[in-house]
Amino acid sequence: MPYGRYFEELNVGERVKHWPGRTITEFDDTLFSLLSMNQHPLHIDEHYARGTQHGQRLVEGPLVISLVIGLTQADLAGRSIAVLEFRDIQHLGPVFHGDSIYAESEVTDVRDDPSRPACGLVTIATTATNQRSEPVLKMKMTVVVPRRG
Repeated sequence: MPYGRYFEELNVGERVKHWPGRTITEFDDTLFSLLSMNQHPLHIDEHYARGTQHGQRLVEGPLVISLVIGLTQADLAGRSIAVLEFRDIQHLGPVFHGDSIYAESEVTDVRDDPSRPACGLVTIATTATNQRSEPVLKMKMTVVVPRRG
């Protein structure tokens, strides 16, 4: 399948299980924490994190969000020319180093874009789970997708 799809190829109610998933490493999380300037000890200090309710470092939430967005691209939003919004983002459970993240999406809305006749607007609701099928994230995004031709 080509990378992403055109507006006409996306239908309300369509569900996609994205593959493959992605295992988040300690390196990924540490680098993301440094790049995003998030110095909270829950993400960068193992000794501190051991004394918290989770007993270990947590993966930074924005890294999980970014990863989940990336997981959707090849199947659904890869042809999009703009992202209009991310909304209803909910962290449902903790993510730790070594967790593998998987995502499943549903197209919840497909409509014309009056300001861009060559495109349409598509809303995608995505749920991410870890390797134990425990939900860790839910979110929606609306993207501008070109029409074929």
